[in-house]
Amino acid sequence: MRLHVLAAVARTGSVTKAASDLGYAQSSVSHHLSRLEAQVGVPLTQRAGRGIRLTPAGERLAQRAAEIVGRVESAESELAAIADLRTGKVRVAGFQSVLSTVVTDAAAHLQESAPGIELSLADLHPDIALQQLREGVIDVALVFRYDDTVPEDMRFTHLFDDPMHLISRQAGQTLVDHADSPWIAGCDRCRREVVSACESAGFTPRIMYTSDDPVVEQAMVAAGLGVTTLPGLALTTHRAAGIESTELKDFRRRVYVARYGELPDAPATAAFVQAVGRAVSLLDPPATG
Repeated sequence: MRLHVLAAVARTGSVTKAASDLGYAQSSVSHHLSRLEAQVGVPLTQRAGRGIRLTPAGERLAQRAAEIVGRVESAESELAAIADLRTGKVRVAGFQSVLSTVVTDAAAHLQESAPGIELSLADLHPDIALQQLREGVIDVALVFRYDDTVPEDMRFTHLFDDPMHLISRQAGQTLVDHADSPWIAGCDRCRREVVSACESAGFTPRIMYTSDDPVVEQAMVAAGLGVTTLPGLALTTHRAAGIESTELKDFRRRVYVARYGELPDAPATAAFVQAVGRAVSLLDPPATG
């Protein structure tokens, strides 16, 4: 209970918001924090203006608290699934293009085959998804990587390779053809591999526009504002008029389904992963593995 309260304070940033989220009185939250401080023997909070903030010790314990709370909730879900294999809850995170294709198809199939399973979905960058998977906030993460290295403390299953494409207004071009062109790219975290691919081709891209939305990126290219790269999966859900795509040799991302902890998976989680595999087999064009 007290760790649950500390995790809520860290997540919301205040006692008042934590109390609202938990459905507790503010005085009850303050009481639990005081009792937890007495229990661990070090200050966990300190005054900051009219509110409070966590001390370094409080932040460290809050990180562990979030992981413990997440694991308890995951265990409760597993026990519920074991008690009744027709029910269960699966918390899933994925990136935009896989959510709009593979995961959507898997969710629809699961709704038909096991309507008692509750599925929650979140659109998260792979780095954040893996962090939440490790903390027990989610049960399954669909992520991509640009190499074969995967975290040793997780179970990664390779689903398929997703080739990257140069998006411009003329077919058959290469990265080098646009060494002097303005570029459209995602946020700092999302553009690393694009920049690296361009640098390997002998130039540093001049990034003039930033967007993580493939619909916006394609619209910008169609308008003549610049060029970009997009994965093939993104092009299956939307393709703007006036653009051309050229598959880039040796530039692809590997798509995985990741889980944390030892086998066996909870029945509901296993059912979802199986549905994902079915959806991958139905991709058009077929996924490469």
